[in-house]
Order: sequence, then C-alpha cells, then structure tokens
Amino acid sequence: MVVTARGRHKSRLAQAVRAFDHRILASSECDILTYDHKALVIDGKRRVLQSGSVHYPRTIPEVWPEIIRKSKEGGLDVIETYVFWNYHEPVKGQVDGHDSPPVHSISHLEFSIMEVDIVEMACMVQCFSSSIGLPADCRFDLVRFVKTVQEAGLFVHLRIGPYACAEWNYGGFPLWLHFIPGVQFRTTNDIFKNAMKSFLTKIVNLMKEENLFASQGGPIILAQVENEYGNVEWAYGVGGELYVKWAAETAISLNTTVPWVMCAQNDAPDPIINTCNGFYCDQFSPNSPSKPKMWTENYSGWFLAFGYAVPYRPVEDLAFSVARFFECGGIFQNYYMYFGGTNFGRTAGGPLVATSYDYDAPIDEYGFIRQPKWGHLHDLHSAIKQCEEYLVSSDPVHQQLGHNLEAHVYYKPSNNCAAFLANFDSSSDASVTFNGNSYFLPAWSVSILPDCKNVIFNTAKVVTQRHIGDASFARSTTVDGILGATSPWSWYNEEVGIWGNNSYTKPGLLEQINTTKDTSDFLWYSTR
Repeated sequence: MVVTARGRHKSRLAQAVRAFDHRILASSECDILTYDHKALVIDGKRRVLQSGSVHYPRTIPEVWPEIIRKSKEGGLDVIETYVFWNYHEPVKGQVDGHDSPPVHSISHLEFSIMEVDIVEMACMVQCFSSSIGLPADCRFDLVRFVKTVQEAGLFVHLRIGPYACAEWNYGGFPLWLHFIPGVQFRTTNDIFKNAMKSFLTKIVNLMKEENLFASQGGPIILAQVENEYGNVEWAYGVGGELYVKWAAETAISLNTTVPWVMCAQNDAPDPIINTCNGFYCDQFSPNSPSKPKMWTENYSGWFLAFGYAVPYRPVEDLAFSVARFFECGGIFQNYYMYFGGTNFGRTAGGPLVATSYDYDAPIDEYGFIRQPKWGHLHDLHSAIKQCEEYLVSSDPVHQQLGHNLEAHVYYKPSNNCAAFLANFDSSSDASVTFNGNSYFLPAWSVSILPDCKNVIFNTAKVVTQRHIGDASFARSTTVDGILGATSPWSWYNEEVGIWGNNSYTKPGLLEQINTTKDTSDFLWYSTR
C-alpha cells in the first residue's frame, strides 16, 4: 500500500512539474517572471532582492502605508507576510480576505463569538459595520494590505501556509479544525488535506480575482506552502514524506504563475524552491542546481517572552550575515521581522509570548525607525545594489586570503568585477592583500568593493548615529482631561480562586484546547 501510494504521488507530481516547468512560470500572455540559480527575472530584468516581514494583523490599516514607505526607503524590494487561516476562516467554509468578516447571520455570529476573543470580535464587528455604511477598521484585510504594498511600488511574497507558526495563536490553524473527529494535522490525513487545499484554493483564487499575481500586473512574485515542516517531518515517518509531496503537488496545481517555496524543507520536490531560515545562511545550498539560493527568515532579533530579557541582535552581526549570504551566491533574503508590531488581544501563540512583537526590528513596535539598525542596513542594501549586475551574471570565484579570511569575486563578461572580502574570525582584526592592494578587515566583518578596488561599505563600521529619539516616552497621569505630573506605575496582587458555574473538579492534568475551547489562556490548578 505504501509503495502504491508513493507511486501515485510521484506520477501526479511529475505531471504537474511538466505542466509548470520552472523556465516558463508565467502565462503565454504575460511572460513576466522566471528564475535560474542566479536570479529572479522580473520583466526581463535579473534581480537580487531584499525583503522584510510585515504581518498585516500586527498593526492597524491606517499605519500600513507608513510602515511600507519606511521599508522601501530602507532599501527593501519585497514585503513578506503570512496569511492567518484562523482569522480568515473562523467559521468553516467561510473565507474572507477583505474588510468584511466571514459573519453573515446571527447563528454564525454566535458561533464566531465562541471561537474568537472579544478584542478580535470587536474588530470583526467594526469590519461588518462597513457593509452598512459605518466606519471600519480591520487588521485582517489581506487584499487591502497587498494593494497597499503594490501602491508603494514593492513586491509581495505571500506565505499562505496555511500553517504559519509566527508565534501566532494555534499556529494559525482555526479552532473548528481541531474538533473535527478523526483529523490529524500536517500529515496524510484526508480531513486535514481537504481543509488545507480548500483554504489554499480560496486564497489563491481571491488573489487572482483581484489581479494581484505578477502575471496579472500585481505585486505577488512568490508564494509559500507549508512552513518549516522539515523541522518536524521525521516524526511523521512515511506519512510526512507523502504529505510534503502532496503539498507541493497541490500548490503547483493552483497555477499561480509565480514560484512556490518551502522554507526549511530540504526535500522540497521540484520545482518548489527550498529556502533557508536561520541567523546565518551563507553556507546553505538549494537541493537542485536549477534553483536560486534564497533566505526566507533572517532573524533581526527574537520574540519577547514574559520573564525573559528583551532580545537584541547587534546590527553589525545582522549586516555581516546578509553580506556573507550575498557574497556566497544568495539572491533573495528576508528580515524576520522588518516590522514586528503588536500581538493584539489573544493572537499571541507559543509559550510565554508577550504582547509586544517588536523583534528588535529596524522599524520598532510603534512604527518608529530604530537606529542605527535601520540606517546601517539601508547603507548595506545600497552597497549590494551597486553589485547587482555582477551578482546575477556569474558564480563567485573564491580566493583564500588567510586563516578565516577569504574573498568572493564576481566577474562580468567584460572582465570587470565586484568583490566581497570577509573576516569571519569573531575576535581578531586582520589586514589582507587583494588585487595588489591592502585592506583592513575588522573581526567578524565583510567589506564590499563594487569595482574590486574601493571599499564602499564594511559591516562592522556603523556610521549611522545611535539615538533614542521617538522611542522616548514619558509616563503621565490624566485626570478630568488635565495632564498631570509624571507618576510611577502601581500594581496589586490579583487573587486567584474565583469560582463560577464553569468550574469543575477533575483529577490530573487537562488538555487546554479541549477544555477551554480557546476562550482562555489559563487553567488554574489547586492541590488539596
């Protein structure tokens, strides 16, 4: 049975690959997007791309244009976002990516209230009000977000998943899916696969209806199916292998006319591009010589957890990781996150994840530019952009310059070149000789020479001034509309032990989702 199942999947996947053919991604009417191992080719131009993650529900729509503008000014070409299944389909079968929620009757409204916390329900009611002429403010208007990115002149990488992780409640899965008898997530389970395929299809069709894929003149140039499944695939055995092939086949069959990727998925079937997630991806290689080297999650910091220190990643290290990636043949890298934002209501998922999703990103939680991170990366992007025509023309030629010292040189047919000089010793500075000239390389740094002679950027030399600027806030007290003097925070102990009609006694530990139906983040236990 297993062999036969594998054979069926392999046969259907081969047929889909032949129909797709990575060399002709777009329709015959609009041949707009192709790729090879060195570049994405957009409108006939070979590109290397800088991208940044911005999750539309983690701020409000009124702020989206400002965040996207600052992202573009920072040197980004692409905005990357997940799609959050549980908030686009809180009721089974009712998917909506616009500003009107999937709530169409009193019975559906009552069902949604059981599944969505009160803050999110308020947002949905606000959106619903727009259909009867009242103001709306909904953070889950995916179409509006993608169009906002398009209006700014940037591309979109749409990570449909539909599993997201993203430190998001239940990883993005809707609660109703959990309670379908016999369902098993992310494996060869027909119930799960049918639900997943339905959601993928509806989101893709919605984007097509709005002409948002690149071949339609839209901004979406990449799509993602699944998310970091390679980290857990081993636990599913043969079922996991078959699921990966099924997910790839399903994605390709949707005919998006743009490439699909799978992140952290070394066995991604052709033509799905497997990509890297991590703090450093310079040593990563795709699983086929025909695929480009892409980095979908370069962590600008980390998420904040209650009781732990605020995460921080020095910009010198972040810039080093980016420069090394392009030095070693990369063509696309994405900051996770470029703007983190806020986990509103009970949207945060994972152990102890805080309300703030700031992530030490170049744009902070409140939309202010974080210096020197934003400015130093801006200068890095500018330097890499000056090397673009070399990066897309040839594979790098490696030169050893000493212990933990090396150069990668990119040549054009004219024999002109661009070079990256790297010192990946974490503690010792060095001087090197390259092309007859001497160069000083600080420890853990990369110098960029767009003409193989003059250094225009070094990752360890930060010239952007550090400042607290917009991040400085004063605590104040307002009484009867009058701004009073600053005052310290106050606190009190909240007593535990409020017993209500829903309280009951049961020995042992309980499974939280089954017990609370996701209406609370807490179960209180007492010993007697």
